[in-house]
Amino acid sequence: MTTRRLAGEKSPYLQQHANNPVDWYPWGEAAFAAAKKRDVPIFLSIGYATCHWCHVMEKESFEDVEAADVLNDGFVPIKVDREERPDVDAVYMTACQMLTGAGGWPLTLFLTPDRKPFFAATYLPKRSGFGRPGLIDLGRKVSQLWKEDRGKLLEAAGGILGHLGTAFGYDADRVPGTDLFDTAYTQLESAFDAEAGGFGGAPKFPTPHRLSFLLLHGHRTGNSRALEMVDQTLSAMRLGGIWDHVGFGFHRYATDQRWFLPHFEKMCYDQALLACVYLEAGQITGRRLFLQTAEEIFDYVGRDMTAPEGGFYAAEDADSEGEEGRFYVWTRDQFRAAVADNELARRWEPILGVAVGGNFAEEATGRQTGANILSMTRPLSDWAETLGCTEGELAGEWSIVREKLLQARAGRVRPLRDEKILTDWNGLMIAALASGSRILQKPEYGHAARRAAGFVLEKMRGADGRLLHRYGGGEAGIDAMADDYAFFIGGLLALYRTSFDPAHLAAASSLQQQMVDDFWDDAQGGFFLSASGAADLPVRPKELYDGAHPSANAVALENLVALFRLTGDPRWEARAEQLAAAVSGTVRRQPTAFTRLLIGLDAMLRPGKEILVAGEPERSDTRTMLEAVNARYLPASAVVLKSGGNAARLAELAPYTRGMEPIDGRAAAYICSNRSCDRPEVDPKTVFARLHGPEPHGRHSRS
Repeated sequence: MTTRRLAGEKSPYLQQHANNPVDWYPWGEAAFAAAKKRDVPIFLSIGYATCHWCHVMEKESFEDVEAADVLNDGFVPIKVDREERPDVDAVYMTACQMLTGAGGWPLTLFLTPDRKPFFAATYLPKRSGFGRPGLIDLGRKVSQLWKEDRGKLLEAAGGILGHLGTAFGYDADRVPGTDLFDTAYTQLESAFDAEAGGFGGAPKFPTPHRLSFLLLHGHRTGNSRALEMVDQTLSAMRLGGIWDHVGFGFHRYATDQRWFLPHFEKMCYDQALLACVYLEAGQITGRRLFLQTAEEIFDYVGRDMTAPEGGFYAAEDADSEGEEGRFYVWTRDQFRAAVADNELARRWEPILGVAVGGNFAEEATGRQTGANILSMTRPLSDWAETLGCTEGELAGEWSIVREKLLQARAGRVRPLRDEKILTDWNGLMIAALASGSRILQKPEYGHAARRAAGFVLEKMRGADGRLLHRYGGGEAGIDAMADDYAFFIGGLLALYRTSFDPAHLAAASSLQQQMVDDFWDDAQGGFFLSASGAADLPVRPKELYDGAHPSANAVALENLVALFRLTGDPRWEARAEQLAAAVSGTVRRQPTAFTRLLIGLDAMLRPGKEILVAGEPERSDTRTMLEAVNARYLPASAVVLKSGGNAARLAELAPYTRGMEPIDGRAAAYICSNRSCDRPEVDPKTVFARLHGPEPHGRHSRS
């Protein structure tokens, strides 16, 4: 009989496993002490609440009495939510990749009682077969080796630990030049899937950091091919099954090459990062579809992923009623019943790819399910031409059909929603909403961003003012990691660009100093993932590469450059240069693995724009001036609004703003670049031309 140690945990993932016959411990000293007392290894299982294959392994093995007996008798089993403890995941995922050449979740490891890994894998079936070891056989073998030939396991653990000690080190060099951006572009172009968009084959991940880099590179250099690659990828994703055409939002990734067959879970960070890319692409290309996609992501987040307190939930599961994707797919009969108009349904079936026998095959077995994943087989403009109507008429008709489908889907059993609130992912969503408010001129997005930021600052900090990582069940806990600081600071800076509230800038500056104090590597430079006081891991991880979301070091570089340009404080510039130099040797070897960091390097290396608008925010001339500043994509820019109400506080944060005032009672823009400021301008058209160049005719007419 298990003691149900996970029942009191706040993580939905740990709670899911509370009634397993496996006698799980949460990660912590109690588990480590039990392993030492019993003189047995640790069985470590890492996953997250919305992970499909985690559910499969639980059903096959962790709910099975025979498998549980093997784990309970020979090991101390520990269950970790990777979203709660990304530092634990980072260390042991690196070990898995070192040992197997691959990684993923569920992540499965055997450790010594002092947490040194000696075996790693991902999903394991219950029984051995088809060349894959089974959990029961493997558990018995490891337990036997621990008793009879422990020295071999300890030797392996020592070797792995030695490699882990160097795995998180990076090579310093001089700060690279802009030629590195050309190298990264060439490598991305060679990896680009010219047929389906994106990079490489199946599975196909959105990789928003790569797309943002290509947008920046294309904008900087005039390289039309860079923009074409982004355009093709974003268009294909928006039309494909990876996009939820009924309820909006992106699924996590496509299991096929052409963005059709999704892995159905939805992650908060994906919505945030992709919304930003679609906003940037909409600004650059003028394509209305891209801006509309960002709006629809925000609609989904506001409807389904926002907590009553204002924060944003972590994820939605892929599975419901024991089946992956069941909530999202439609048989033809279900589709027709939901539309409730056979003629209208038949008209839309070919547009959405609805077939009599279904188009959805299970990922693992290839079995046809009889259900359909909805996707746009061609753009609506093409279908409008085929059907002899206008695109606007067809879009209006789709709005009616979609609403009927959404109402019908509301009656289904929803997938699990992981309702923990994470500081880092909330920071990403705050940045996306703040940018959306500014670019789309929708104040409601700014309000949602401010509300979430206020929630984090009020509810997700300890008594000492430091951030906490997770909020759930009415309380915050787990010391924040570097991701929390970097992403939330980035959110506050984006929010300042929208709200111009000095409190957001002050909070960002204060938290950035806290991040330096707690996470900076004084010996080699860069930010560790875990704080200096963390002592429950065999090594202290430091991440740099872009994974599902960018690293703390990449986002911190952007933040440091932005803080320097907003405040003029030289300590931020110096720290940015130290960070860039500390990692530059590693980045130079494979720049496409670090494209988000390249965006920060671009901001640091190229002359940016610092724009101060002096005027009262409620006046029309000030609003018109800000519209001129914000009208286009303007990377590596810092925008400040100085008014009578904030002048004193702004002068404390950014002393250079003293003396910058309206001209003859009119709002004025002070434009600075490369440490030099031009004379102030009071004509918004002149400001627009200086910042953005001439406005092409019909720029915003594209769909």
